[in-house]
Formats: sequence, structure tokens, C-alpha cells
Amino acid sequence: MTTFSKLQNDFTHNIMGYSALGIILSTCLGSVAVFSVLHFGHGLAQMLLVMVSVILCSLHNAAILTVQKPELIFKLLTTSIAVSVLIIIGSLLA
Repeated sequence: MTTFSKLQNDFTHNIMGYSALGIILSTCLGSVAVFSVLHFGHGLAQMLLVMVSVILCSLHNAAILTVQKPELIFKLLTTSIAVSVLIIIGSLLA
């Protein structure tokens, strides 16, 4: 089993606790990503990055609130976290 499969399996078995933590983590990282992007201006490129970050965080939160399958929630969580971290790193390097 890969690490991703192990994490997904654990997430599936403990969906209630991880969903609450996932909402907090996704929202906090998303807000840091938005802040770091807007720190450098408010042009079209910055607004597109803000839009991507907000959409992914909102999709993850909506998947939890509409009681989707745990696999989908986990994939949206990892995507949201990965994109937010990449946006933060890109903003720090710019």
C-alpha cells in the first residue's frame, strides 16, 4: 500500500474527526495563500490565484457539508492543501 492509500483508508475509517480537522486546515491554508497573493498586488494574475484557492477550499467544505463519499472528500482535501501550499511557496519566492 502506498502512503496515499494508507492515509485515505485511515481517513475513511475516522471520517467525522478528520472532516472537522480538514475544514480547519483547508480554510486556514487557503486564507494564508490568499493573503500571501494579495500582499503583492491585486492584478488579474493575483485574482486568478485567489479564485483557484477559494474554489478548491469551498469545494472541499461543500463536499463535507453535502455528505459526499469519504474518498472524494479526501481527494479534495489533498488537492486543496497542495494548491494552497504551492501558492504560498510561489508567493514567497516571488
